[in-house]
Amino acid sequence: MAVIGRFQKGKEVFYAKVVDGELFRLRGDVFGAPSFDRKPTARKGVKTLVPVVPSKVIAVGLNYLEHARETGKPLPRLPLFWLKATTSLLPDGGKIEIPFPHHRTDYEAELAIIIGRKIRNVPSTAAARYIFGYTTAQDISDRTIQNAESQWTRCKSFDTFTPLGPFVETKLDPGDLTIQLFQNGHLRQNSNTSQLIFNPADLVSFISTNLTLLPGDVILTGTPSGIGPIQSGDRLEVRIQGLAPLVNQVK
Repeated sequence: MAVIGRFQKGKEVFYAKVVDGELFRLRGDVFGAPSFDRKPTARKGVKTLVPVVPSKVIAVGLNYLEHARETGKPLPRLPLFWLKATTSLLPDGGKIEIPFPHHRTDYEAELAIIIGRKIRNVPSTAAARYIFGYTTAQDISDRTIQNAESQWTRCKSFDTFTPLGPFVETKLDPGDLTIQLFQNGHLRQNSNTSQLIFNPADLVSFISTNLTLLPGDVILTGTPSGIGPIQSGDRLEVRIQGLAPLVNQVK
């Protein structure tokens, strides 16, 4: 496998391998040993969905040194994580909805890990075996609520606050990838995954010592410096080296 997406045509939802823009339907379990149709599926009437259906979305905070500094918070000694509602997921091309326009709401470009096998309490040296692949994401955040509360689930779990996709790349080395966010064509975030404080294997290992991860679960690895506010009409594009861009409008 390489690039995998999840799609809908009429009432039918299916996974497919994406090759040069063509879709080859997957047969069997996407996290197992699936086969693929030899002939592509016609793209007419096909809608791109979020690439997986997770049991949970886990977000990691303050995982880039410069971002921790811009927030004025101390560096974490261990990964800082919380759960986001799965109802906050939004596909590529979907519209981000701001529930409280008078609040400050920010973009956050992130690399997302997709879990491929059930995992519980594994060392970081073995964690990569449980990673299905990687995709592009955002962790949209209501800063007004975040600054007023001691936990971050509510401010980051509103509907549409987790854009994800469009596809999962199953053959990607996450160690040295450019990560950027463009707001209306202007570069706002520009960093590299080599700057992560805790790398993907470390995150998967640590989280697995605290709770069981299941196939399809999503881990957002944190955002670099350069966070900023969004408003209605904005076009947000996240570009991560080796992955398809994630583009969303704000309303």
